[in-house]
Amino acid sequence: MTVEINQPIPAFSAEATSGVTVTADSLVGHYTVLYFYPKDATPGCTTESQDFAALHGEFSALNCQIFGISRDSLKSHENFKAKHAMPFELISDPDETLCALFDVMQMKNMYGKQVRGIERSTFLIGPEGQLIEAWRKVKVPGHADAVLATVKAQP
Repeated sequence: MTVEINQPIPAFSAEATSGVTVTADSLVGHYTVLYFYPKDATPGCTTESQDFAALHGEFSALNCQIFGISRDSLKSHENFKAKHAMPFELISDPDETLCALFDVMQMKNMYGKQVRGIERSTFLIGPEGQLIEAWRKVKVPGHADAVLATVKAQP
């Protein structure tokens, strides 16, 4: 089952940095940005995370929480988060439960080889727990600003 626009997010539970467990129920009452990225500490993923971190105060002022998600371990996430002083939690999805739910696993070309990996994607979930917006095949420059503009435009 894949999440669709205007549909509620199915129940899930995932471990995040700082000992936090994120569930579908914990998203209710806030806007939530879930951004999926391929790998901790790679150039594009670092830039994307820094862009969301730089706008964190503006997202928070709009009652919007942010979570980064990849298949990296919690230990890798903790190091990545600490190194870049990220003000939000990173969710570890090693078994690809959330990746499957949001259909972000794709075949990609990596140095001439076909590899299965996370397609950079972002999802905005509304305070009632429904999917409002989805960005797929994300290009990093300007993306966090575009997501923020969408949150600001919510009624």
